[in-house]
Amino acid sequence: MDLNQKSTEHAHYMIEEIKKKLKVVSLAAIKPSHFDEEQYDDLKDIYDMVSSKSNFSISEMEAIVSELGRLRKT
Repeated sequence: MDLNQKSTEHAHYMIEEIKKKLKVVSLAAIKPSHFDEEQYDDLKDIYDMVSSKSNFSISEMEAIVSELGRLRKT
């Protein structure tokens, strides 16, 4: 899967992978349908960062969840 190609399918994949990796309850409220192609590059940056780390501090998790919340379409 080439995540450099912008698509709804890739965005959905990245959201689900971020949620799995972080294992944070508050991420249950974040759904792939909350994002559109305008946020794709920011979402990809978050995905790349989350994928590159094996564990996260509480403050890092809070920052990631906050950023995902900021990116949600209204």
